Amino acid sequence: MKQPEIIKLQKFLQQKFGNKNIDVRPRVKLNDSVEVFIGDESIGLIHADDEDGDKSYIFNMSILDIDLEDIS
Repeated sequence: MKQPEIIKLQKFLQQKFGNKNIDVRPRVKLNDSVEVFIGDESIGLIHADDEDGDKSYIFNMSILDIDLEDIS
C-alpha cells in the first residue's frame, strides 16, 4: 500500500474508535498489507482486497487467550 492510502486508513480507524494513538504502519517486507498499532503494541493487520474492481479492506485482529486472563 502507498502512503496516502495508509494515512487514510489511519485517520479512519482513529475516528471510528475515537483513539488518536492508533498508528498504521507499512510492513517491512510485504506491501500487500499494513500493521495496526496502539502505542507500541501491534493489534492487527489490514489487507487490501481489490478483486472484482471494488476495493475493500480486511482488518484482522488476533486475540490470544493469555490476553483475556486479566479481564473480569
